[in-house]
Amino acid sequence: MSRPRTAARSPVPPAGKVRIIAGRWRGSRLEVPAVPGLRPSPDRVRETLFNWLQGDIAGVRCLDLFAGSGALGFEAASRGAGEVVMVERDPRALAALGAAKARLGADQVEVVADDALAWLMRGPGRPFDVVFVDPPFAAGLHRAVLDALGPWLSPAARVYVESARGEPVHELSGFTPHRQGETRDTRHVLFARRKDASVHDAPATLAPSSGDQAPPTT
Repeated sequence: MSRPRTAARSPVPPAGKVRIIAGRWRGSRLEVPAVPGLRPSPDRVRETLFNWLQGDIAGVRCLDLFAGSGALGFEAASRGAGEVVMVERDPRALAALGAAKARLGADQVEVVADDALAWLMRGPGRPFDVVFVDPPFAAGLHRAVLDALGPWLSPAARVYVESARGEPVHELSGFTPHRQGETRDTRHVLFARRKDASVHDAPATLAPSSGDQAPPTT
């Protein structure tokens, strides 16, 4: 995930590391540079997400928007994704992504130095099967990114969206929430295409969840 596009400043988190949970590079550590707004998905949330995606990762084409530390994209590659495109604009995050790609020998990973929304607006290119959308929460980019994402998606695509808990999630046109959960601070939703989806479907908004739900583990 990259920095907010607005002029507002976000707290700068301390640099650190995040681990790859499973697959070819299980246990490998990824650098988390001290970039404003950079907030890697916790292990628990990533483990839940990839439990949801079991059977949908091997050999597929993935897009990691606002890639940040690359925790989601490298996890997908470690678990057998055929191709992973990471889009990130912060120079420090880009340097860390490039170093991790080289160290892991992740030939199926492509790192794109660009603003995620601008990159989407210049497309579409080849469609993606799995997309991770986890922008800085303060940037207010969810609606614009999801509205621009539709032409990039394959017929059986899955789209993961992470947002601040209590905030409405702008739904992806033609898709429905397939799985969702919450932590103390975040809400995470995996969208799947509706069987009756039409290209003319209008975007909608998911209301905030009222319950204190832990992420499902199945």
